[in-house]
Amino acid sequence: MSHAAGASADVEVRYWAAIRAAAGAGSDRAPAGTLASVLATVRGQHASTPRFAEVLAVCSVLVDEHPVGTRAPADVDVPAGSTVDLLPPFAGGC
Repeated sequence: MSHAAGASADVEVRYWAAIRAAAGAGSDRAPAGTLASVLATVRGQHASTPRFAEVLAVCSVLVDEHPVGTRAPADVDVPAGSTVDLLPPFAGGC
């Protein structure tokens, strides 16, 4: 993953499926910190889109490809250079 100059203290937040549609983008950047602070940042970036917060509320979250599961977002560290994936529930299957 490449980082833009000056973005080294950031994390990449990638959106999938319905949350990508709600965000109108494939990803955003947020300052490193706890998962709670990262999610608050992207929620604020999309505050004018109520659908974003609705979909975010039901997303599964991965930090560097590791599921967060039921851990409290305030207890999950997201170091600089990490990737956070937001995955809404998917319908269908094979």
